[in-house]
Amino acid sequence: MNLLSRRFLRAATLALVVIGLVGLALGGYLGPLYRYTINPLVGVQSWLSSRYMAFYDFLTVPRDVASLRERNVELESEVSRLQAQVVELQQQISELQVLSALVEFARTRPENRYIAAAVIGRDPSPFLHYIIIDHGSDSGLKHGMPVVTQQGLVGRIDAVTSGAARVQLITDPGSAVNVRLQTSQRESILQGSITGDLSLEMIPQDITLQQGEVILTSGLGGSYPANLFVGQVVGVRRRESDLFQTASVQSVVDFSSLKVVLVITNFKPVDIAPLVPTPIP
Repeated sequence: MNLLSRRFLRAATLALVVIGLVGLALGGYLGPLYRYTINPLVGVQSWLSSRYMAFYDFLTVPRDVASLRERNVELESEVSRLQAQVVELQQQISELQVLSALVEFARTRPENRYIAAAVIGRDPSPFLHYIIIDHGSDSGLKHGMPVVTQQGLVGRIDAVTSGAARVQLITDPGSAVNVRLQTSQRESILQGSITGDLSLEMIPQDITLQQGEVILTSGLGGSYPANLFVGQVVGVRRRESDLFQTASVQSVVDFSSLKVVLVITNFKPVDIAPLVPTPIP
């Protein structure tokens, strides 16, 4: 009995203590005790955690930095490779667009036969205006054949080897093209220059020229077929005292960016120089 009484007394005492502590906690009386006992433990735990993380970073960060640097080099190499692919694809798209335009141009002029040729060189002289193409006599190209793009007239073949040909551009100072004004249907001569500028010469004074006038090949002279687009008038020089007026012409072809051209192979130029009367001295 005494043993049972002592156990009951201990249980009742413990229950009263627990109930008392709960009551004190609910009443807020244990707040100061909590701050004085728990806060130091929290501070110690935070200090230990910060020292552990510092020690962990000290051991692991060097490996991470080396790994990140290696990964960065790999990514930079991948970016360079992708950029090169983008540039290559853009060039291929540009070439396909040019070829598509040339094919469409050839379809609109079925009376002519063409050979497409790539521009592989340019004359280094600042006073001459020539390009080199990658087709020659082995492909049937001959001296005098006209060269065009989908935009308009480029020039004509000036010299030929077995695998290449030299093309004299219409901007060359030695080039002279017989042309026709689309509005008035009058003929004139398109002359190149050392600077690459184009000008209309020998225009009668009775013709009214305006900016934007379309210039086409006339077919006269036997050097070029008729009705090839050449350019437009951008300026007129007219003086009453002169026998003729002149005009500046802007070509429709961008000669600085020529990459692919078409050679008209079924046109046979005619040399009419022996038939032209020689001026009497």
